Amino acid sequence: MTQIIPLAPSEPWVELRSTPQDWKDADPALLATMLGQMHLIRAFEEAVLELAAEGLVHGPAHSSIGQEGGAVGSIVGLSTADGVNGTHRGHHQFLAKVINHVSAGKLDLANLVSKELQEVLQKTHAEILGLAQGYCAGRGGSMHLQYFEAGALGTNAIVGGGVPLAAGNAWAQKHSGTQNVTVTYFGDGAVNIGSVLESMNLASAWKLPLCFFIENNMYAVSTHVDEVTGEHRLSARGLGFGIPSWRVDGMDPLAVHLAMKAAEERMRSGGGPTVIEAQVYRFFHQNGPFPGSAFGYRTKEEEAQWRERDPLLRVATEMIALGLIDQAGVDSVREQAVTANKIAIAELMEANPDLPGKRRIRPGLWPDVKFVDFGIRGDASELNGVRTLEPSQYSGATKSSKFVDAVASVLDRRMEEDERIIILGEDIHRLNGGTNGATKGLSKKYPNRILGTPISENAFMGLGGGMALDGRFHPVVEFMYPDFMWVAADQVFNQIGKARHMFGGKNPVPLVLRTKVAMGSGYGSQHLMDPAGIFATNPGWRIVAASTPADYIGLMNAALQLEDPVLVLEHVDLYGDVGEIPETDLDYQIAFGKANVRRAGTEVTVLTYLSMVKHSLTATELSGVDAEVIDLRWLDRASLDWETIGASIKKTNNVLIVEQGARGTSYGAWLADEIQRRYFDWLDQPIGRVTGGEASPSISKVLERAAIAGVEEVVFGLEAIRAGFGGAK
Repeated sequence: MTQIIPLAPSEPWVELRSTPQDWKDADPALLATMLGQMHLIRAFEEAVLELAAEGLVHGPAHSSIGQEGGAVGSIVGLSTADGVNGTHRGHHQFLAKVINHVSAGKLDLANLVSKELQEVLQKTHAEILGLAQGYCAGRGGSMHLQYFEAGALGTNAIVGGGVPLAAGNAWAQKHSGTQNVTVTYFGDGAVNIGSVLESMNLASAWKLPLCFFIENNMYAVSTHVDEVTGEHRLSARGLGFGIPSWRVDGMDPLAVHLAMKAAEERMRSGGGPTVIEAQVYRFFHQNGPFPGSAFGYRTKEEEAQWRERDPLLRVATEMIALGLIDQAGVDSVREQAVTANKIAIAELMEANPDLPGKRRIRPGLWPDVKFVDFGIRGDASELNGVRTLEPSQYSGATKSSKFVDAVASVLDRRMEEDERIIILGEDIHRLNGGTNGATKGLSKKYPNRILGTPISENAFMGLGGGMALDGRFHPVVEFMYPDFMWVAADQVFNQIGKARHMFGGKNPVPLVLRTKVAMGSGYGSQHLMDPAGIFATNPGWRIVAASTPADYIGLMNAALQLEDPVLVLEHVDLYGDVGEIPETDLDYQIAFGKANVRRAGTEVTVLTYLSMVKHSLTATELSGVDAEVIDLRWLDRASLDWETIGASIKKTNNVLIVEQGARGTSYGAWLADEIQRRYFDWLDQPIGRVTGGEASPSISKVLERAAIAGVEEVVFGLEAIRAGFGGAK
């Protein structure tokens, strides 16, 4: 007979409920602080809904009314050094953390609102209204609230998008020798998002002090949780990853607090991550001042039942029963909170001269429109005064080096000099340096700083982003192939690429993303793309691409000193190439934004990068066209060497942009557009372009070659320029 052996999870999964004794044992100051915080948040949210109803909030107003108990109960015991991040519905999480920060975790109900707390309310309202005095200078609005000094790491408009970033913050806390923890808040929708589950796995494997806090309000806009998951007790998600999990009534702030204290004990002692599911209820619709019943997906009876369990009412009732406050005292707390929010908003408003009886935002409080692009990336002033070197002009002793060995050598040198550098990616710690040897020898020399990750690009890319935003480490993330960026596109573009600008332009994001272009290697459509064009047309990223070992050293050194995210492109065609590098000097940088004229000429300016530099030089000799070949090296629009490019165009009056990859994701498309805007009067004919075909390269050796550009295509492009048909295909 078949044996059936019951299995049990490796970690406990429990439901926690408070008892009357818990309320009696609770510190009266804790209960008072929870009551005060919840009233401040409730009055704040009511004020936001009033502003939205008046048309003064540009964009959504996702109120957290009804859900305050989960945020306050879980945050009230945290310190400023503990981090939290949250979701698009994150006002309550942000305010609870910042109020805790400015009040040192204790509120006096008789004098609820200090000067510092009044400023918090005003700056948060200003941010939601998009005003310059907001925490993110008006850029974040309702869904992107950040105040690093308070440990508020940033709320996030992408469902589940902030969770991998929180994992990075937790990694930095653990490896900085602290006992601090991070709490990441998300809802019932996000538990089905891959980045959340990937992060749970990664946090468990690496025992990160990260609490996955699920606010289960049962509705994703209007879809009920029972419709979208077979296990609606969402804390069960933790069991599959070996994470202890608590389920708790989120309308009972004390129960939430007790669950969080138990979770904290595990996390602060090195036990790894935790999951808390708080059952909460948003009293209003997904967005705006109407209840869900107004849209037909909830009943008024359901809403009334949950309103009877209002967390503000629960704490007040328990405190009254314990003799800690009376109804008049509760009413006073409410009045102080409402008044404080009215005062905060009054500072931002004035009478509308065009609409009697209406108010408007004071015009002088809007951000200056000149601020629109500030902070997309930094100003690169961190590179001021660095020692730069053009390798071709180096006069010291040199040695021959393979390109791939130069990659490993410069990473080794920088890790030796800078303990902040951490390298993470798939298989980089095995195989004697990853699949190509680019990290050869590093895992033995720096065993705790070369992190072999699970196959979960979204999680480890976001983890690297969280590390970078924390500021104590400088992550180098490796994507084995650039096509994998699509798996992690949210973290690459929505999170890391936009973070600096979205949160006000102040906070640096020092991160390097390494990847290799593998065209010609036979790996097919999902491994062979050139990502330069995609990154160049997405904000926030700098891009460097070396065509020689010596250039790679100088460009990587610059990338690791920049405080922006930098894509470092490599090419498998170059890995085996041998070039001369300084024998003992691995510390120089290629000058910021400086291209290299690899061949002087008079007939046409060839703009290219990576392996197409050598192919362009070969094609020039074969064609007999006197081309000026420029190795761009710095590819992003903010770093391009327009001085060198412009001088060449004014000399040759013709341009040929050469790249290897597919036409649809082409780097040259936007570059050609920019060149014709800048240098139209200097051009004798349309800009020529050499690219691959429309299709991604496929497995067949013949079809792969047909899909990409090589020497023959560059020769054809050069000859077309000479014949006056540069723009023709």
